[in-house]
This record gives sequence, C-alpha cells and structure tokens, in this order.
Amino acid sequence: MNLSDLNKNLSLTVTAVIIAVAMIICTLIASDAVNNFTKSKNNITVTGAAKKQITSDLIVWKGVFSVQSAQLPEAYTKLSQDLGKIKSYLGQKGIPEKDIVVSSINTMEIRRNPEKSMSPYDYEIMLKKLGASGMASNIVEGYRLTQSVEIKSGDVDKIEGISRSSTELINQGVQFQSEPPRYFYTKLNDLKIDMLAEASKDARRRAEMLVENSGSKIGGLRSSKMGVFQITQPFSNEVSDYGINDTSSKEKEITSVVNAEFFVK
Repeated sequence: MNLSDLNKNLSLTVTAVIIAVAMIICTLIASDAVNNFTKSKNNITVTGAAKKQITSDLIVWKGVFSVQSAQLPEAYTKLSQDLGKIKSYLGQKGIPEKDIVVSSINTMEIRRNPEKSMSPYDYEIMLKKLGASGMASNIVEGYRLTQSVEIKSGDVDKIEGISRSSTELINQGVQFQSEPPRYFYTKLNDLKIDMLAEASKDARRRAEMLVENSGSKIGGLRSSKMGVFQITQPFSNEVSDYGINDTSSKEKEITSVVNAEFFVK
C-alpha cells in the first residue's frame, strides 16, 4: 500500500469516527430532552380556592358638624356649644364620652368679590382707599368652622343605629352630617390560616379530578404559592391583583386562593 492510499484510508477512518461520535452525542441530547419532557409531564399545577361568609365585629363611624359666622369668636363659641349637644346626644344613646374621638377644628375664611356686590361707584371708591390699581380685592365676610366626632366600637348594631338616627341633631340646631360607617373584622389573621388550608385542600381535589381518568395518582406537593385575599360584599365577582378589603358592608365574603404544583405518580 502506497502513501497516498494510506492517507486516504486514514482520512476515511477519522471521518467515520467523527460521524459516530456525533451520532452518539445527538442520541444523548435527544434522550435527555425526552427525559426532561417526561419529568415535566409528571407534575400538574392547579389553583384552589376557598370562600367563607363573615360578619364584621368592629365598626368605625364619623359625624361632621360645622358653623358659620361673621366673627371668628362667635363661630368658635357656637361650635363648642354644638359639640356639647352632640356629646349629650351620644351619651343618651349609651356612648360614654371617653369613646368619642373629637378632631381638631378646621377653619375656612369665607370671601366675597366686592366687584360683584358693590355698585361701580362704591367699588371705585374702595379701590382708591386701598391703594389698589384695578385689581379686585377679596374681602373676608365670615368664617366656617368644621369639626368631627368618631366612634370605634365592637357593638356594631348599636353604632349602626346611631349613624342612621344622628341627623336628629339637626332639630337641635346642629348642622350635622353622618358619614357611612366602615366595617372591619378583627380576627382576620387567624381566619386567613384556616382559609389557606381549605384552599390547599381544594387544589388537591382539583388535581385528583384532572388525573382521575388517566390512571395516574396525585403524589406529594412540589410547590405552592399563596394568592391575595379578596374581602368583598357577599356574592360579589369583583377581584383585584392587589386584593380587596371592602369596608362598606357589615356582611362580607372572604376568598383565599392557592396555586399548587403536585407530583403525578
């Protein structure tokens, strides 16, 4: 065998080895891909939910009252008198004074545009006296003082009734406005734990139903992620990515969601 034939045979041998190695590598890659695919098929991800009806056990109610007078001292005196009437009224309804939170006083000046309330001649005279040059001046003609009272109580029904009847104070000369009560549930943290457990059970039941006809069974929990809580009015379909905490209704519905991934056997 001459040198040319030897080189030719060596080249063919190397090519064959390279092809064989490449086929082995491709086979291993394909096998690994199949194994990974099979492993992914051994898991199932489901969403479980739990709902519960709850009744608020804390109420927060606020009432706002105001007075208006041309003189600030007179307005303050009238506001103090009205506050006394409000405390007396609430006391008769069974609310002790220590449970009444009184806000600071908000003072607002009431101004008028003299150009709209004076004759052109009088307005011109006023401008000359003030040294103004064509600019209309606002004149303080009175003051409006506003204050509020707030009550927090576990006696939800009582405060709810007061919030509806408190406008009776208008008959006593008090400019009183009752705001809608806000309702809360103070045992929410304890309830959330139970709700998450129920949502997890629901997720497992859903997973079992999905694989029931495939001959497989649900194994252990691989991972889980808690969703946000939705606290809404009863039978509401409202949801939010950030969660909802409704305070407008005494009766509420709390919804817990869990995203769970299970092994499939």
